[in-house]
Amino acid sequence: MKSWIKLSFGLQNKQFINKLFHKKMHQYTWVFFLLPSMLGVLIFVLLPFLDVIRRSFVTAVTSRFVGVSNYSTIFHNTAFLLALKNTGLFTVACLPVLIIFSFLVAVLLQKTRLVQSIKSILLLPMAVPAATLVLVWKMLFADNGNVNYYLSLLGMEHVRFMETNAAFFVLVGSYVWKNLGYTVLLWLTGIMSISDAYLEAAKVDGASDTACLFYVIMPNLKPTLYTITVISFLNSFKVFREAYLVAGSYPHESMYLLQHLFNNWFTNLELDKMAAAAVCIFLVLFVVVMVLQHLWDREEM
Repeated sequence: MKSWIKLSFGLQNKQFINKLFHKKMHQYTWVFFLLPSMLGVLIFVLLPFLDVIRRSFVTAVTSRFVGVSNYSTIFHNTAFLLALKNTGLFTVACLPVLIIFSFLVAVLLQKTRLVQSIKSILLLPMAVPAATLVLVWKMLFADNGNVNYYLSLLGMEHVRFMETNAAFFVLVGSYVWKNLGYTVLLWLTGIMSISDAYLEAAKVDGASDTACLFYVIMPNLKPTLYTITVISFLNSFKVFREAYLVAGSYPHESMYLLQHLFNNWFTNLELDKMAAAAVCIFLVLFVVVMVLQHLWDREEM
């Protein structure tokens, strides 16, 4: 009898321990799920960036500590200041054009019956290889390209697009064209996620399509706007391939971006200046994203 009681108590105790163990494992499942990604970010992103911060305070060759000398050097470097100015202007010019134009296109498309079929077509510009896009650039904007051909037919003088300030606007147009479809798709996803009950209630109250757009659709698209702004802002730093393939390492000064500068510094092994500039750019990106996040959180309150 005593042995049976001990056996029964032991089985109950074992079952209790197993339930407790499985409960604890279930609570921390997310840790095991995220652990590979966290290790990957730590090894391939955070640790290398910490090394970049270290290199920004030492010389490139001798690794001698020089304090903030590298930071002082880059902020007195005319090439860095030019690239910083052009990159800022490029971002400021591209973001409003892309966001507003893509929103208008999305509003027009969501009223069509073919919106589901159009979705797959919108991603085609993102899939176009950089070399193909460069070929289109050259066909259109070269000295003997299609644009100059039609200008000559109209009796106008040829424009040297890639050797004048017009190169900047060509770059802006390329960025908007490549990212337009993807951004329209994000807007469409946000618009179609709005409940039809809101729109129907507004129309019952006599609201027009324009009123529904401004007072129902747009207020409900604030999360989408935040996502699109951040993604578009980060994508504005990814236009280097096209600009490099078209105009090389030293394009016209109006389209000389930070990516050109980093490429030239890397070629000359000026790693100390690269590290200092990379830290500064990271701080700017971090501050901008945090400001956008703060504005979004304030709107949600």
